[in-house]
Amino acid sequence: MKDLWSLPLPELIARARTCTDQWQGKKVFLRGLIEVTNYCVQNCLYCGIRRDNQKVMRYRMDEEQILSLVREGFQRGFRTFVLQGGEDPEFPPIRLARLCKKIYSLTRGEAAITLSFGILPRSGYRLLSLEGATRYLLRFETSDPILHKRLRNGIPLSRRLQALEDIRWAGLEVGSGFMVGLPGETEETRIGNVLLAKELDIDMGGVGPFIPHPDTPLGDSPQVDLEPAIRSTALLRLALPGCNIPATTAAGSLEPRGRERMLEAGANVLMPNLTPQPLKKAYSLYPGKICVEESGFECISSLSQRVAEIGLELSWERGDAFRKRLPATKEGNNGSKC
Repeated sequence: MKDLWSLPLPELIARARTCTDQWQGKKVFLRGLIEVTNYCVQNCLYCGIRRDNQKVMRYRMDEEQILSLVREGFQRGFRTFVLQGGEDPEFPPIRLARLCKKIYSLTRGEAAITLSFGILPRSGYRLLSLEGATRYLLRFETSDPILHKRLRNGIPLSRRLQALEDIRWAGLEVGSGFMVGLPGETEETRIGNVLLAKELDIDMGGVGPFIPHPDTPLGDSPQVDLEPAIRSTALLRLALPGCNIPATTAAGSLEPRGRERMLEAGANVLMPNLTPQPLKKAYSLYPGKICVEESGFECISSLSQRVAEIGLELSWERGDAFRKRLPATKEGNNGSKC
């Protein structure tokens, strides 16, 4: 793995893109993102919606707002919706499960439902699965246990990893991932992030560049350029050829062509933000977030053109986990290497 990391970046990107073409083709799957609540009981040092940030305009979307966005998105062709929020006590598993059941009914079971609301009880993940949820996203953020505990205000990495095991046990596709450029990380940390993702055999893997938020304890941290995140994306693709990897909004916020560079390096998912514009601004995990002044529905034609310019094409398919798209082999669907 270290040998791959040290390759010249153009060569690493070329290998990752070839791998992506072989396993995933030229399709870039669309997910409709809905940021449900920016309340959070956690106090992570890097996050703009951390509990102690008093400058955030807090909001919670009601059920009808959420269902209205899903209805419109489904009519426009979306077949995957990602509902995301902080760890908000007003959205316990039973409420999220009720919401999943209504979305499942509204879309006649044709749309995949991904949730991301932090750590839940093991039984909560199972309840979500029984009521129609398809996937759950919980990034481990860093593979370094000491750094994780410091950045997440005392929560050990082992607790995060246990939650990921619980998600798989519940029958949900497992989404995870990490940030790159965190203060205190090393090259070994970055390689370790990919190795941990491979060990977890995740179905979805997000790589986001760390962008310091001025209203957090890490606000004065130096900004690392995008290259380590691009390297991590390419390495993740080579380690897990069947993984669905988003070209993250954070990459596009850091560089105008950030998302395109991630797609060139092996990413195969884009997530237009369908959250209503006034609320979208308040879901400020990091500063300078792109696409907050326009509707996610308005972004599609622009995304289609930008993707076509690098030889790829948008896909409205659900884009289920690779292990669900092909029969298992003796090695496992993610067992081969590119």
